[in-house]
Amino acid sequence: MTPKPLFPLARLAFGLCALATLSAHAAPSVSRLTPPSELFSSGQAAPVIARFLPGQRFDLQATLRPDDAGKTITAAQFAIDGKPVKATVALKACGKDCLNGVPGNATIATLRAASADKPGVHTFTVSGTQSDGQTVTAQGNFEVVALLPGGQKVKNIIIMLGDGMGAAQRTAARIVAGGYAQGKNITPLAMDTFPVTAMVKTASLNSVVTDSAPGMTGYVSGNKNNNNEEGVFPDDTTDPFDNPRIEYLSEYLHRTQGKALGVVTTADVFDATPAGNAVHTSNRGAGTGIVDQFLDDRGNTGLTVLMGGGRKWFVPSTVPGSARGDKTDYAFSSTDDHTAEIVKRWGAAAGALDKDRDLLGDFKSAGFAYAGDKTGLDAIDASKTERLLGLFAHSNMNVALDKMDGRRNKARGISGRVVDDYGFPDQPMLDEMTAKALSVLERQKKGFVLMVEGASIDKQAHNMDTERWMLDTIEFDRAIKLAQEFARKNGDTLVIVTADHECSGAALIGGSRVTDARLQELVREGGVANLRDKVVGIYEQAGFPKYKISGDGYPETTDIDYKLLVAYGANSDRYEDYRTNDRPLQDSQQPFVKKEPLSAYPATPLARDVDGKFMVTGQVPGESAVHTATDIPLSAFGPGAYSFTGVIDNTDVFFKLAQAATKGVVLPEGLVASLRTKAPAPAKK
Repeated sequence: MTPKPLFPLARLAFGLCALATLSAHAAPSVSRLTPPSELFSSGQAAPVIARFLPGQRFDLQATLRPDDAGKTITAAQFAIDGKPVKATVALKACGKDCLNGVPGNATIATLRAASADKPGVHTFTVSGTQSDGQTVTAQGNFEVVALLPGGQKVKNIIIMLGDGMGAAQRTAARIVAGGYAQGKNITPLAMDTFPVTAMVKTASLNSVVTDSAPGMTGYVSGNKNNNNEEGVFPDDTTDPFDNPRIEYLSEYLHRTQGKALGVVTTADVFDATPAGNAVHTSNRGAGTGIVDQFLDDRGNTGLTVLMGGGRKWFVPSTVPGSARGDKTDYAFSSTDDHTAEIVKRWGAAAGALDKDRDLLGDFKSAGFAYAGDKTGLDAIDASKTERLLGLFAHSNMNVALDKMDGRRNKARGISGRVVDDYGFPDQPMLDEMTAKALSVLERQKKGFVLMVEGASIDKQAHNMDTERWMLDTIEFDRAIKLAQEFARKNGDTLVIVTADHECSGAALIGGSRVTDARLQELVREGGVANLRDKVVGIYEQAGFPKYKISGDGYPETTDIDYKLLVAYGANSDRYEDYRTNDRPLQDSQQPFVKKEPLSAYPATPLARDVDGKFMVTGQVPGESAVHTATDIPLSAFGPGAYSFTGVIDNTDVFFKLAQAATKGVVLPEGLVASLRTKAPAPAKK
């Protein structure tokens, strides 16, 4: 029966009564409880958000709010499954150190480096006491994922991470590098030869569209982070280095098995993907503290190899080009339990505001061999090298197209190319770095985790610079081939190839219908009627673009007749002429980008290809293409490869890798049943 509506006076009386009741029962509250859970956020027990390995470490945290500005929180306690966790609970009064909207008398209660061993779903609670004696309790849940007895244990794990590499990027590289004959691919990519491929869901903790930080850390922590965060859960403080931590795969396997860690990238090493294997911060841009953690916390991660760009963070602030600064650094207090417990419970370094630190010298003092260019890298004898640092650019390394252009022209005695403008004409390719990393790491008797990133597939897709991300995908695949060959020789090595997310919504729309000479004429004539209607061929008009591959493994030229054409679905406004850009866009991370000759490079896609007068209206605001929420492929090779089937979450990858490395390879339940069904009947005696 529908209740009768209250009359206005009755409603008023009811409201006043309710208000009086609420006032009489004002109480402290919990506005955030970590690890994140739907049980706390919505009252629903599922889905379980936070998942951990047995014994994997993570922080417990809660934001407790007094019911009145004159009161404080005086005590807090955490419990798991009703049993108090025996460790120091740090109470940090917010004051001015918390986010807008969080009152100054709110308290951040944190217990560092908790863990649980028993598989299954656990509840955890925080209980807080207010200064007037009132108490508050909140509850969440998390899961400890069971590790099963399995078959062969994997000794080495190689994660090949093509940043921003979706299916379109893989297909484009295959067309360019491998060619087609009557509809059949002539030479497959190395990643195409992996026996197993799954599709991966990539959402972060706070968005269906992830950025690279949680995109990477989902694979190596088993948990979702907010965008911009690496190895931490979100909190209410403004300090980017004090967030609740989650133990990485590298930390877990180094602590439990003594495995080493290698990180190789074509980006600045402080960038989100490389840092997302070893560094804990809520700000992927905090470069000084990030690179310091690489060295200072190597005792936790087992860091043994680090290569890429980013020299600007390793030299003192007094050196021209240095990016070190106290604003991007941290120094944990030795007396405030809020951060002192990070040092005590995690074994982390306390850090220091040390912008004039010679981090490069400190790496060398710690026993790292150092290479500053390809010649130096080639000279390193891996058989005599225990640890290796390579820094080949001030910030991001040049992309494959420009590195190969520099090498080819240097052989002809020609200088003044893009790599010369950047001041680093002798940079190694990603496969050359990967080969050296493997030769150093294979000496590790207890095995290793190696992450190799093809970083500028993403960066150039952001720029909608088609040829540059195509060649970076080819460069990445050449590194994959080396990892695959290593796994063939070492039957205890598992290799996965994937991406953190797709970038730009790239789509292979077809092929050019004209020669390159005719295309240049149409560019001069300009306009949509010439550059779109007379050039873009779809369906059978696209044909099969035929690129000629040089002996160095890259196209002789990308400005061929009847070339492959690419469009973007997550693009900003830009001009397009379908020809290869002779120079990349300005890279704002480069310390000397405001000076000639780099300052003369196009600043945005709107400052490039303007002669053709063919502007493509974008789908997104700004001057850059963006990441998309589209699932991305993951291919696997080696023992444990068949664990990676179906459509999986990015955090599932972590548990599959850990299972293979700790308890041995197991097959997915459905696949096991299928194989049993198809198994031949035993022969009759």
